[in-house]
Amino acid sequence: MRARLALIAALAPLGVARAQQPPAWPQHSMERPRPPVEVAPAQRLPVPAPPGAIVLFGGRDLAWWEKSDNSGAPAAWRVANGAMEVVAGTGGIRTRVAFGDVRLHVEWATPSPAHGEGQDRGNSGVFLMGRYEVQVLDSYRSDTYADGQAASIYGQFPPRVNVSRPPGEWQTYDIEFHRPRFDSTGVLVHDNVALLGPTSNGRRDPYVVHPDALPIALQDHGHPVRFRNIWAVPLQP
Repeated sequence: MRARLALIAALAPLGVARAQQPPAWPQHSMERPRPPVEVAPAQRLPVPAPPGAIVLFGGRDLAWWEKSDNSGAPAAWRVANGAMEVVAGTGGIRTRVAFGDVRLHVEWATPSPAHGEGQDRGNSGVFLMGRYEVQVLDSYRSDTYADGQAASIYGQFPPRVNVSRPPGEWQTYDIEFHRPRFDSTGVLVHDNVALLGPTSNGRRDPYVVHPDALPIALQDHGHPVRFRNIWAVPLQP
């Protein structure tokens, strides 16, 4: 998969989101239509970081990362063969620096051979500002609810297509994210669809005012998902 995602954020004054009404489908509805499957196009990886990018992971160490539990402890994931890998039970990790508006490049691969089904199969996630999740999942010939497939805005909106590659193959997200503005009018959108608030599971949480810049986080969902070649370009507001 090579997915290009645009998450553009702008919130109304007083910290009250002017997001659109929730979709007609309940969260995680198995009746919601799945995105159509497309054959993933050829790709040339890894994608080199452009001038001015902050290389958050270049394949050697986790110097830019720490545990997501606010302890400040070093990230406890494994680094091998130019990739970082989730170590189940050690917890999620986040960047040591904060980002607001950002262009983020992430390459990831789910375990091979595949294990489990649905959400229990190659599950992780990329969290912008530690709270807005772009789902990482093995969605190759594997069924789950539409708003939880790979490249979904988790619990809110499915991807337009499912172009997942087989387990073990590297896939790419290029995400352009514009942080919420709590002092201006507007809406949150993902490919012209307004977001409903931060990522939540089994419920839809409202927006809560937060700083203009927060760390990027990666999820430990108990599966040895791998990541590599992560870089970010801060964007001008």
